[in-house]
Formats: sequence, structure tokens, C-alpha cells
Amino acid sequence: MATKQHLVIDPLARLEGDVRADVFVEDGHVADVQVEAVMFRGFEIILRGKDPLAGLIVTPRVCGICGGSHLYKACQAIDTAWRTEVPPNAWHIRNIAQACETLQSVPRWYYAIFAIDFVNKNYAKSKLYDEVVKRWAPFVGTSYKIGLEISALPVKVYAMFGGQWPHSSFMVPGGVMCAPQLDHITRAYALLERYRTEWLEKVWLGCSVDRWLENKTWDDVLKWLDESESHRTSDCGLFIRFCLENGLDKYGAGVNAFLACGTYIDPEFYPVSTIEGRNQALQAPSGVVYNGKYYVFDQMNVREDITHSYFEGSSLLHPWEGETVPLDPDVAKKQGKYSWAKSPRYLIDGKPVPLEAGPLARQVVAGYEEAKSACNASGCIEHAIDPLFKNIVNKIGPSVMVRVLARMHEAVKYYKWVKAWLAKVNFDDDRFYKKPKELPEGKGYGGTEAARGALQDWIVIENGKIKNYQIVTPTAWNIGPKDSKGQMGPIEKAIVGAPIKNPEDPIEVAHVARSFDSCLVCTVHVYDKKRGKEIARYKLGTFK
Repeated sequence: MATKQHLVIDPLARLEGDVRADVFVEDGHVADVQVEAVMFRGFEIILRGKDPLAGLIVTPRVCGICGGSHLYKACQAIDTAWRTEVPPNAWHIRNIAQACETLQSVPRWYYAIFAIDFVNKNYAKSKLYDEVVKRWAPFVGTSYKIGLEISALPVKVYAMFGGQWPHSSFMVPGGVMCAPQLDHITRAYALLERYRTEWLEKVWLGCSVDRWLENKTWDDVLKWLDESESHRTSDCGLFIRFCLENGLDKYGAGVNAFLACGTYIDPEFYPVSTIEGRNQALQAPSGVVYNGKYYVFDQMNVREDITHSYFEGSSLLHPWEGETVPLDPDVAKKQGKYSWAKSPRYLIDGKPVPLEAGPLARQVVAGYEEAKSACNASGCIEHAIDPLFKNIVNKIGPSVMVRVLARMHEAVKYYKWVKAWLAKVNFDDDRFYKKPKELPEGKGYGGTEAARGALQDWIVIENGKIKNYQIVTPTAWNIGPKDSKGQMGPIEKAIVGAPIKNPEDPIEVAHVARSFDSCLVCTVHVYDKKRGKEIARYKLGTFK
């Protein structure tokens, strides 16, 4: 007879954004799961009737971690609604700031959120356990310490241009509210070089960034691993070896379909801010990959399904038409609803499909030559079109390991891109802002790639005020509940099938959720479903 268990993981988040998971285990593997976002947000309601510029102040408060990303896309939503002309220098500064927010996030997330789970006592028998504990144990690990310290450097670059981080408001429709001097550029260079020399190459890679970027396939990565002792013993080498030893390359696949809305505008391709012209100006390409085929990204194909969300109705609407009418969860649960998150879907041949957002999605999309055709600017910056993760996914499939490796890979690329944009700031051109004409009517769309994935705003302006505003976050793409077709979202799908070796400490569920960087907490309770009693209480990710 099959053994069945019901695990209630509540809260599931480590950082912020309360999440609960009901996990049903059969014969040592997850058979079913429901992931619930347990807090109502309602920022869309706050913005109704406000001046369009309110989006620049309100939306960065959605998240204290990705405030710069929220500002980037909120500004772009108004840019497109008003058809602004943003000076080239302003686009370079916006790109620098946006990328630096992600550069700070990479080591901070890896060491403070993800890797500390590897010191869990469940792995005590691993032959790599002592080395993992030595480097990645929270607060005392040798790499943990330098990883968190180094993450402050890109923030300093952001603050030089943005005045502060987080919650800066220096990006405005028509440009930016700063005019950097040469010493800002030289100091930014110096900070980035410290990021490279003191952590990225010395600790993470064990080689130069250029050597790592020579890897184009999974076989290349394995050869790189065995190429030298410094590669093998680097944090990247240790991560790969630990994952292969403990099976993190075998579960957490998800829906194996991907969305990137793209980001980093090249001003040479974008003289006027329009929705229609955005794709071709993207340096980090946009696209959708479904059943192994690339599709050009079109924001008009985005829908939000609320069938199982704590909102009135069961509609499937484009965000410009989106509704935010909350229900009492106790009432909503009687209708089969179980989450405050909506379920974003993308229409492929008229069918709404779930898609994974995030670093892996970005890197898979970047592997398609069609992306370069759709996003012309991506052909003008090195490594924007990059075959590595398309090959890895095709070779060994998506997994916890592959998802994490994709995010770490971006630190290498973005380090080089920020340096390239710093070099493009033209001090012979003092234009960083061009006052736009504030149109009383219009529709706008803004998108960017936050560290966690595609982050997008839709705005409808009527009589000079916000008539409707919808924010679709990467967490919603990944953590949303089932839709009207019964299709799971990426995280639910990724958790199903995961092995649970120790039901009293289901660290595998945490690995999956944290590989998406959904924000998790550390306390987990396990209940006996029949007797309704808590049988254990413990903390995920603690070192004992």
C-alpha cells in the first residue's frame, strides 16, 4: 500500500511575500501541491484616479528588493503612453542602474537565500558536506561573508546615479533626474572591478569571466569543471559537483516553457518610446519558448486568469482590461479559490499557457537566433545571444541546478554590459532629460527583467488620470495557482515529482521554490492530516 502524507509548509518564504504550500506526498515523492500567496497587495487599487506620475512613487514600494526594476518599467509604461523622446545618455543610465540592481542580487540571493540550505543536516553524509559548511554556512561561512559584502558594491553604483537605493525615483518620463560627472563613471568602473576581482573571478568562477563565457554547451561546462583545480574548487565548481552528487539536476523542472519580456533599451533603435518599437530596441532579448519553438513576444497576448484567485469572477483578461475586485478568502475558498496571486498566462495560437519567468527563461530565450531577428539591438552587444542554456535545457532538462546556474551566469554577462554602457555615456551631450508632452489619454506598457524575471506594467490614462493600472510580477508568473483549464503554474508543476527523503525536513521543496527565488521563510510545520496534530516543528536551512 502506498504511503501518503500531507505536509503543510507555512510560511514557505525566507525573505518576504508570505507563501503557504500544501504538499501531498506518496511513496516518497510529491504527488500534488497547492501553493498559496496569503497576502493581498492591491497596489492597482491605490493607483486608480491618481496622476500617471504616481506610478513612479507607488510601484517601487511593491518590493524593497526590486524597487529599481519597478521604477524602470513604471517609467517606461508612461513613456509609451506619452510617446516620449528619451535622450541616449538617459537610456544608458537607466540600463546601468537596472543591471546593477541585478548584480547585487546575484551573490546576495545565492549565499543568503539559496546555498545555506545545503548545510542542512539532511546532507551530512555527503562527501562535500564539510566543504559546503565551511563556505556557505550562514553568517560564518567564508564565501557567505564575502558574497554578502560584495553585493553592496553594485548598490553603490546605483545610488551614485539614482541618489538612493532602494525606492529611488530618479527615472522619469523623458529621461533621468541626474547628470553624472566623469568621476561618477570612473568610480563605477572601480566598484565593478572590485566585484569582478574580489568575488566573481576569485571566489565564484576560479577563472576569468572571458574563460567562463567560452562555455557554449553543457559538455563545455563539464570540461571546464575538470580543466583545472581552480575551476573544480571554485564556488561554481563546488555547486555543480554538490548538485550532481545529490540529485538536484533531476527534479524541479517546472513547465519547461519560458517567457522573457526583455530589457535594456538601445537608444539607437528607439528614438520615440512606443510599444510597437520596443522589441527591436531590446539588448536583452524578449521572446516566448513553448514546445521548443521560439515566438516573438507580444504584450497583447498576456492574460490574467483569476479562476482560483481570491478575486471576484473567473475572467481571463488582458491587463489593460484587468479587474482587481478582492473577495474575502473564507468566501472565495468555497468557490475553489486558494491564492491571492493571479495566474498570468500567454496566448499561443489562442490557447492560454503557463510560462516560467526568470533568469533561466531569459537565458533559454537568448539561445534562439530568432531572438536576434526580433530584437535587433541584441546583436549589438556581446553575449546577448547566448546558446549555453538552450543547450543545457535540451541536453539535461531544466532543474533546480540549471535554474540556479542560469542566474549566476548572468552576473558575468551583466558585469560586462554595465562596463559597456558606462563607456557610452557621452559627456559632449548634456541631455539627460527631455520634457514630454503629458497626453491626457493613452495606453502604456512597460516591461523589464528584474532579477527574478519579467516585470511588467500596463496603464490606461483617461482625462489625465489613471483609469486602470495592472502590475504583473515574475512571482505571479511562477507562483500563480491553477487556471480555468486546471493547468498548474511553474512552481507547483516543479514541486510535483520532487523526492522527499525526510518528511520531517522536506528540504527538497525549499530547493525548488528558492531556485525560482520566490521569497521563503524558514519555519516549517508538519501535520498529521488524520489527527490534525503537529508532529514536528523545525527550521529549514539552519546549520546544526
